[in-house]
Amino acid sequence: HPANTLSLHDALPILNIYIARHGETKWNIEGRMQGFKNSDLTQRGISDARSLGESLKDIDFDCIYSSPLGRALDTAKYIRQDDNTKIILDDSLKELNLGLWEGMTHEEIKEKYPIQYNNFREHPESFESQGGESFLELIKRVEKGLNNIIKDENHENILIVTHTCVIKAISIIVKGNDVKDFWNLPFINNTSLTILEVINKEIKVLLEADVSHLKQ
Repeated sequence: HPANTLSLHDALPILNIYIARHGETKWNIEGRMQGFKNSDLTQRGISDARSLGESLKDIDFDCIYSSPLGRALDTAKYIRQDDNTKIILDDSLKELNLGLWEGMTHEEIKEKYPIQYNNFREHPESFESQGGESFLELIKRVEKGLNNIIKDENHENILIVTHTCVIKAISIIVKGNDVKDFWNLPFINNTSLTILEVINKEIKVLLEADVSHLKQ
């Protein structure tokens, strides 16, 4: 008998999770913090999302989980193209709540909140949000959401469309790292793709922050 003939009873459930960051937005270009507030995709953001969709068109997604924020949902629709794959809105995939910083430029924040801006960038474990979430609160929210998504064992391939901090939180969870490692490389570019494989609840990273679908 060929070695790869497993009865269905013996087969391990494998789930592939494709995770994309939303496309470029107007506030990305202006250097504004977005958080729970939204800013529309630019033409480049739309074009990059379509390119990612083109590169994923041969994958049969069971469903797409999206942050309900417009920039992520629009990206999910451009990736999906004409397909009728179901899009499920999931609040656990929303960007880090940045409170009073939302809509402000990085320069404005640096000037008004120098210590916390430095903590945000350099010491995430010490960051105290101005009316939003800490990185630890975000990680707990994302972990709960990710566990709920993984629990649905009927799925083989799913797509998650979300935000930089959520993708960084997933990386912390999967790799078992500390909050202080939050901003470890790689950088999460717009529409970059990360792929996780889940076998018997064990998760490993197959691809991280890939942008090979973008025309250089």
